Amino acid sequence: MIDHFSSKDFHSVPDQLEYKKPRKPLIHRQVRKFSVTRRECALGVRRGHLVRIVDVPSKLMSMTMGRLRKDESTRKHRHNYETIIYVLSGVGKSIIEEEEIHWKAGDAFYIPCWAWHQHINLTDEECWYIACENAPLLQNLGIALREEA
Repeated sequence: MIDHFSSKDFHSVPDQLEYKKPRKPLIHRQVRKFSVTRRECALGVRRGHLVRIVDVPSKLMSMTMGRLRKDESTRKHRHNYETIIYVLSGVGKSIIEEEEIHWKAGDAFYIPCWAWHQHINLTDEECWYIACENAPLLQNLGIALREEA
């Protein structure tokens, strides 16, 4: 199975679709339940809060689970991929460029490409959220960017 294509492979575009089972499992069980992996630990240090990677074989989208403890916030950052965040628990706010978005469990919000943003927990409870991004698509094209303030 070819993992990537180039111009020389143009002739091999099929005239019908065929299911190809991914090598990796289609499910990542109990994402929040187990201990943090080394990769997640390094990612959390870089980002300033816990980030759990949802490990499924998508080549176009990614999903992560983030946690913000009491008085914790993410670092101010931006990236050239889109993000949709769904809040699982807690109450907080996000500063997206100059706009403050106040959110609570059950809310979803959008982070546009290349917008400076930061997420802040406003309560004594932990905030958990799911972030869905098209970062793998841009990574596979070699054009994904992320910048910390």
